[in-house]
Amino acid sequence: MKRISDPTRARILRLLLDAPDGRGSVTRLAEALELRQPTVSHHLKMLRDEGLVQRTQEGRTAWYSISPQQLDRVAELVRDEQPSDDAAALDRIVEDLATRYRGVLARESIEQYVRDSYDRLDGRKNRASLTSAFTVSRLDALLRSTGERAGVPEVLFVCVQNSGRSQLASAILRQLAGDRVVVRTAGSQPADAVRSTIVTVLDEVGIPLGGEFPKPLTDEAVRAADYVITMGCGDACPIYPGREYLDWDIPDPVGQPLATVRGIRDDIESRVRDLLARIDAERLVNTAAAD
Repeated sequence: MKRISDPTRARILRLLLDAPDGRGSVTRLAEALELRQPTVSHHLKMLRDEGLVQRTQEGRTAWYSISPQQLDRVAELVRDEQPSDDAAALDRIVEDLATRYRGVLARESIEQYVRDSYDRLDGRKNRASLTSAFTVSRLDALLRSTGERAGVPEVLFVCVQNSGRSQLASAILRQLAGDRVVVRTAGSQPADAVRSTIVTVLDEVGIPLGGEFPKPLTDEAVRAADYVITMGCGDACPIYPGREYLDWDIPDPVGQPLATVRGIRDDIESRVRDLLARIDAERLVNTAAAD
């Protein structure tokens, strides 16, 4: 971070990342930066000493490129230094989702949800891409709540930060149920990201988190759910008839040692398995009654 915090070094890294061949010479970089070659050489040496840049000699020319093992790290850090053009990104999201929901939802409604989702995710990294995923989740829930996409049971897991217990429960249920259950999560006060200990204890048992991230609790998510399961924020959920509300009294994993988080994971898994058995049994009863 100290190396990249220098604006010239950040610009050098950005030029190397954006170069068609992924590399640059001192001469090429000096011209692009409008700096003297000794100045560029000095900054490249600092970046090499940090292990961020590597040097390859071809004839009389020394070529510099991002070290392969540092590409992801540098791309993330440099991206954070760049001002984002979220206005253009939001326009693109609206157009893409208008195509996705063509004939089902009006473009004006889609744009309203996109803008609202963006506002709710204020301060998040990757805000534009998170806005797209959050909007899709909300629009799918909206369609289900209005009867457009009914038929598959839906479970909504809610905890305060949507970064621990609810993410554990949703990942386990998705793994066990596949596409026979729709699973959503939300938080009354969502955090910025899922906690690393949650990812770790899920990975230990071979369960992926996927692209999940903490999301604010919305009205349409509750309306779409057949089962609303709270884990520490029951009062935050609006109550609608026709849904079943359960409150699982599970300790918060925040700040707990890994052994404790494993115990929380196992407790949630047991509850999820019982819930899935119940959902499957009720589906069989409903199917038989329909026949």
